[in-house]
Parts: sequence; C-alpha cells; structure tokens
Amino acid sequence: MKSVQAMITLVLAGALLLAACVGRPAPTQGDAVVYVAVPLSGFMANGGQTVLGGVRLAAAELNRSGGLLGHRVVVRPLDDEADSDVAVAQVDEIREAISRGERVVAVIGHLNSGQTLAAMEEYAPLRLLVITPTSSEKSLTERGYRNFFRVNADDSVQAAVAARFLTEDLQAERVAVIHNDTEYGRGLAALLTEALQWHGAEAVLTLEVAEGQSRYGRETAQVKTAQPDAIFFAGYEIEAPYLRMALVETGIMVPMLASDGAFLGATIDEAGGTAEGLYVSAFAPSPANVADERWIEAYQAVEHRNPDTYSVNGYVAMEVLREGVRRAGSLDPEAIAAALREYSLPTLLDELRYAPNGDLIDPGIWIYQVSDGEFRQVSE
Repeated sequence: MKSVQAMITLVLAGALLLAACVGRPAPTQGDAVVYVAVPLSGFMANGGQTVLGGVRLAAAELNRSGGLLGHRVVVRPLDDEADSDVAVAQVDEIREAISRGERVVAVIGHLNSGQTLAAMEEYAPLRLLVITPTSSEKSLTERGYRNFFRVNADDSVQAAVAARFLTEDLQAERVAVIHNDTEYGRGLAALLTEALQWHGAEAVLTLEVAEGQSRYGRETAQVKTAQPDAIFFAGYEIEAPYLRMALVETGIMVPMLASDGAFLGATIDEAGGTAEGLYVSAFAPSPANVADERWIEAYQAVEHRNPDTYSVNGYVAMEVLREGVRRAGSLDPEAIAAALREYSLPTLLDELRYAPNGDLIDPGIWIYQVSDGEFRQVSE
C-alpha cells in the first residue's frame, strides 16, 4: 500500500512539474534582439551602465518565463559615448542586423536627449520600437514619430514640478538658473524660467556652462552678485557636484535644486562632502524606494554591482516592451506600438498609459534631498 501511495505521489509531483514547465516554457522560437544604446564608456558611462543593468535584469526574468512569445530576448549594448555623431553612426549596426534577417524588436535608448534627437531620424523608418529610459527634451514627441515612446516625463512636466517646489516648498522668489550647453540643459532652463514667471517668481540670473565643466569661479561670483534665494541647475552628474562644491566653498548656501540628469550617486560622491541638503528631481524613484530586497538581490546577481537610480528606468523600459508584445500578441513593431497606445501597462512604476504621441499620460516627477550621504525622497 505504501509503495502504491509513493507511486501516486511521484506521479502527482511529476504532473505538477510538467504543468509548471508547460506554464513557463523555455524560449524556443529563436531570438528577439533588443539593442540598448547608451554611454558605456567615457564621462557618462555610469548613467548608461545603470540603464543597461535594468534592461538585463528584466530580460533575464523574461527569458526564465518563456521570453517574448517564445523568443529568447538577446540584449545587445551599443556604446554611444554620449556623442551624437557616434549614436548616428551606430545605427548602421542595427541596419546590418536587420538585413541579415535577425529579428530586431526594439532599441532602448538613448540616455541623453541630444543623442536621441540625432538618432531618431535614422530610427524612424526602421521597423522597430524606440523606448527611451530618460530622454526628456520636449520636441521628441512633437515630431510625428510613430515608433517612439518614453518611460519618463518630458521637460515641461519637470519644469512645472521644479518651479512649484522652488516657489511653494522653498518659498523662492529670486532664482538663479544655471544650465549646461546641451539641448537638454538649454531646453529645460527655458521651460523652468517660464514656469517660475507663472508662479510669480523670476530668474534673476541665467548662466550657461560647458558640458563636463568642473571649475566655477566666474559663475559663483556672478551668483553671489545676483543674490538669489534659490538655485536651479539643469545638467548632469558630471557638472552638478563640482558646481555644488564651488558654491558651498564660496559661502553660497541658498537651497539648490538640480535636475534629473544629476540623480546619480556620483553627484554625492564627487561633491567633496558638500552635497548635504542638495535637492534633485527624478524621473523615477530610486531602487530603494520602489523595489523590494528580492529585486535588488536579483540585480546584483545579474550585474555584480548595486543598482543606481537609472536602473529602474532601464527595467521599466523593458517591461513596457514586454507588455506591448503581450497585448499585441505579436512581435510586429506596428502592432506593439498600437497596443502601447491602447492599454494600461503594469510595471514596477505601477500602471503606465501612453498618449498617441508616445508621451506618458500623467507621468511622475520625484524630488529627493541628500541626507547623511544618501538620496532621500521628500515629495512626488
């Protein structure tokens, strides 16, 4: 009797295992290629690597559960070096893959608006999706692209939130607006200036600095003369910590809010201990605020490093592609794009919905402050 019961138990266990395997089959239908075009070397490599890590984690999880309609997701990094000419030149690699008959489904990229603006004219006629994790320049979704989506707010949303935070939370009336010389920095600074005026405040000083600039003697003197009661900086983590350090060392201690481009650990690490109290806006919450311990451990297993702020953006970009494919029931880019515009998409950032132009409907902006050497969320 015991042997019969044991046999029944084994059969049941085998049936359950078979059912589990049927429910979660290994990908067997070939490869689905997803390029990740971000800076992976040079002065902005850390930002790009965090995006790539998020994509890799989402792809690994997807492949363990059957892939994209049975196709194994293959993630191919493309190093755009934060250079628009390089970004455009690398589209040839994608074209060659398509011409070889490879199933290229999407490009996740670019990190910066400048490279996205340059490359989109090349991507637009290709049969693939482009999902940017962080590019926020407003005109990107005003150019009629049918294959472009972003998982972040655009700069008009960021400017509105930043202006409201500066004027209402920080009670600023006179703001010094500093920006780097990129399309992103210039566009965001102009939008912020307009938003300040709507709130009855003014930009008492507008300064442009070079991308990657590290010395700010002239600028700090001008800020001191202008006597603002807050500072807004539109730029990247390769400038923000050095600007912050120069301001503090000059004795300028008014509140400072940096844009999403500075929402990386380097802004704290490179500021020489002066980052305490600095505010930063963000297109997604940090991994510590939105993901559980299991997610962070899974990221570490895939990347052999801790996630940083843009890891969430890369992960969510891959989730958006997954949900678009699932809803479309197809790997055809046009069908996926139509599904993205039609359905709500469950992601790590809750439900996302898209407008026809590829912008998110009701996107979020999060505000963080550096406290005890860490980014701590203060508002959403």
